[in-house]
Amino acid sequence: MSNKVRAEIVAKGLVQGVGFRYFILRNAQQLGLNGYTKNLYNGDVAAVVEGEKGMIEELFKKIRMGPSHSSVNEARIFWSENKDEFINFDIRH
Repeated sequence: MSNKVRAEIVAKGLVQGVGFRYFILRNAQQLGLNGYTKNLYNGDVAAVVEGEKGMIEELFKKIRMGPSHSSVNEARIFWSENKDEFINFDIRH
């Protein structure tokens, strides 16, 4: 029985052009999470993440803070069942 789950996280605010996706990438890799992050056309940044629930919650806390030049107005997390879809974490364009 695995505790692995899947989450989609969306960050709103000044989150593009400030290294936000690389910040998510680094933190997700350090926490042993798989998935991807990408910029959305509306100016938000999204991440789809799979892994241990506690590690995803840790990543979500970091995303709410953001890297130094960002300003996160709002971050949302949507939980779902793990699909074991990813083997690593990367940035999609």
